[in-house]
Amino acid sequence: MKYLIGLVFVGILAALGTAGVFMMRDGRDGKPKTGNMMRALAWRVGLSVLLFAFILFSYWIGWIEPTGIPIGR
Repeated sequence: MKYLIGLVFVGILAALGTAGVFMMRDGRDGKPKTGNMMRALAWRVGLSVLLFAFILFSYWIGWIEPTGIPIGR
C-alpha cells in the first residue's frame, strides 16, 4: 500500500515537473504554443483526485488504519 501511494505521488511530481518544462519551452522562437502544459497539469490534478479517492476508499474498506499519537505522552 505504501509503495502504491508513493508511486502515485512520484507521478504527481513528475507531471508537475513536465508542465514546468513545457511552460519554459513552448512558444519560443515564434512557434505557436501547444497544449502540452495544460495536458500535464490535467494529469496532475487527475492523479491527485485519484490518490485522494483511493486513500478514502482504502480507509473505508479497512486496508489502512489511522495510527495517531497515543494519549498521555
